[in-house]
Amino acid sequence: MPTDAAAAPDVAPDDTPAPAVKSKDRRLLGVILVIAATMLFAINDATNKHLLATYDVPLIAAVRYIGQTLWILALLGPSQGRKLVKTQRTFLVIVRSLCLVVASLFFGLALQRMPLAETTSIVYLAPILVVLLAGPLLGERIGALGWVAAFSGFAGVIMVVRPGGGLDPIGVALAASNVGASVAYYLLSRILAKTEQTLAMLFYSALVGGICFGLAAPFYWFGSVPSLLDLGLFASLGITAGIGHYCFTAAYRYAEASLLAPATYMHLLWAGALGWLAFGQLPDAIGIAGMVVIGVAGVLAAVRSRLKAR
Repeated sequence: MPTDAAAAPDVAPDDTPAPAVKSKDRRLLGVILVIAATMLFAINDATNKHLLATYDVPLIAAVRYIGQTLWILALLGPSQGRKLVKTQRTFLVIVRSLCLVVASLFFGLALQRMPLAETTSIVYLAPILVVLLAGPLLGERIGALGWVAAFSGFAGVIMVVRPGGGLDPIGVALAASNVGASVAYYLLSRILAKTEQTLAMLFYSALVGGICFGLAAPFYWFGSVPSLLDLGLFASLGITAGIGHYCFTAAYRYAEASLLAPATYMHLLWAGALGWLAFGQLPDAIGIAGMVVIGVAGVLAAVRSRLKAR
C-alpha cells in the first residue's frame, strides 16, 4: 500500500471540532496519535508478511479492507452519518481509491519477496517524489529545500536497493511499482483536498478496496482451513488498519500537517524493529544508513511544507 501513514498530510483535515485543550497539549497529542498510528500500520504490515507465507495477497487484502470498512462504520458511522459518503467529485475519489488498491497489491507482492524494513523504506520514496511532481503538475513551487529532500530520498533508496545488497530484483521492481501507484494516489489527494472531507475519502478508500479484493478473494481461496492463530491474525488486520487510520485522522484535529509529517517516518523505525523481532531480518549497515537518509529526506520535505505554509 502507500504506506498509509504517508497519505494523511496530503488530505484535508477533519472538520470535527477538537476538544478544548491547551495549544501545546493539542500538538503533543497529535504527535502521539501519529506515532501510535505508524506503530499500528507497521504491525499490520508485519501481520501481512506472516500471512503471505501461506495465503495469497488478494485474500489477505480483502480481509484487511473489509475489516477496515466495518471498523470505520462502527467508529464513525454513528457520529458522521451521511458525511462518510458525501463527495463533490465522486469519480476522482473512486480513481484515487483504485490507485490505493493497485498500490496495496504491489506492496503485498513485494513483501512476499523482501524484508519488511527494506520494502517499507522503498515505499516511503513516494511522498518525497510528490514534492518534485507537485511543481510541474500542480503548479507548486519546489524550492531548494524540496530539491535537497528529493535527491536525498533517491540516494537513500539507492543505498537500500544497491547491487550486491541481497534484495530480490523482482521484489524491488514490485516495490517501485507501488511507488508509482502511490504517487498518483498522493497527487489526487492533494487535488481532492480542496473539495472533499478526509473521512469521506478514508471511507471510500476502504470500501473500494473491500469491493475489489473481495471480488477477487474467492479465486484465491483454496479451501484450506486457517489455524486459530491465523484466524486471529486475519481478524487483527482490520482492527490495526481501522484504529490506525482513526488515530491518524484524529491527529490532524490537534496539530497542523507540517508538524505531524516528520512523525510519520517513525514507521521506518517500527518496520525495522518488527522485521528483526518477528522475522530475524535486520538490514546491513549500508541499508540502515539508507533508511536514515530516507527519513531525513522526509523530514526535510515536511520542513519545506511548513516554511511554505508560513
